[in-house]
Amino acid sequence: MRIIKSCTYTVLSLGLASVTQMTMAQDAHHSMSMLAQHESHSSHDSSHQVMQTRIESNKMEHTAEHAEHAEHAEHAEHAEHAKASSIASRADSAQHPVDHKREHGGQIYQATEIDNRWLYNVDGRGSLKTEIESRIGTDKNKLFIKLHTDKAESQDADYAAQLMYSRMISDFWDAQIGARYWVDEHQVTDKEQLDAVVGLHGLAPYFFETDAYLYLGADKQVSFSLETERDLLLTQKLILKPYLNLDVVLSDDSAYAQKTGLSSVWLGLETRYEINKKLMPFIDVAYSYEKGNQHTAWQAETGSEKHWWYGAGLRLKF
Repeated sequence: MRIIKSCTYTVLSLGLASVTQMTMAQDAHHSMSMLAQHESHSSHDSSHQVMQTRIESNKMEHTAEHAEHAEHAEHAEHAEHAKASSIASRADSAQHPVDHKREHGGQIYQATEIDNRWLYNVDGRGSLKTEIESRIGTDKNKLFIKLHTDKAESQDADYAAQLMYSRMISDFWDAQIGARYWVDEHQVTDKEQLDAVVGLHGLAPYFFETDAYLYLGADKQVSFSLETERDLLLTQKLILKPYLNLDVVLSDDSAYAQKTGLSSVWLGLETRYEINKKLMPFIDVAYSYEKGNQHTAWQAETGSEKHWWYGAGLRLKF
């Protein structure tokens, strides 16, 4: 009986051990299966994530490429539009050229100055002098017209008209060329003469407005004249103007020849009051020197003369 119980217990023990081993094996297999499945899911999720990242990257690359193409297209369209606008502008300029001369000194202007002065010397002899100067043109090219009359008291008037083309050669100087026509009623012959003129007009250092001319006429008449003046402002309206006018005879073989050398000098001081820029009365004090004429078949030799002059005048500008 004990043997049977022992055998039974042994059998039960072996069976229980076998069942336990089988259960443990199944649990291990199940755990391995679960681990493998988890790794499989993890691998799948990782692959899915990588795939998603690649898709997003491709989308971004595609978007960037699309934007780049759009930008290139926009630039191309803008360039084409600019080109078309340039062509249209050139065509319009060709049909309607724009003149910028007014902005670069090409405008045409005109100015005229009339100067009348009544002068008397210490001997009581009077003289009326009138000068008219008119200019028209641009900054570079101008036409100068100068008229001069000198009428001594109880005598006929002398006239001179000067026409010159003026060309700017620097910021402050114009070169001039032209002709002078003059009439001297005191002469019996050759009352009317025509001279060629070349000279300079401009602003000398220290703001001296200067006209320097060389005259070439018949009978070897060659002379030089210089006129220079400067404004000194006492106030905005009261102005002093010292001036110097001189003539030099280089040669003269005419019937009424003047002595060569310094022929005449006028040195004066003008004081003017500018009522406005168009109307300017003034008073004048001057000293004059005249060398005289040579002895010829038509005239007797004369000596030099010196005089003080005083008077008043009126200047008009328009």
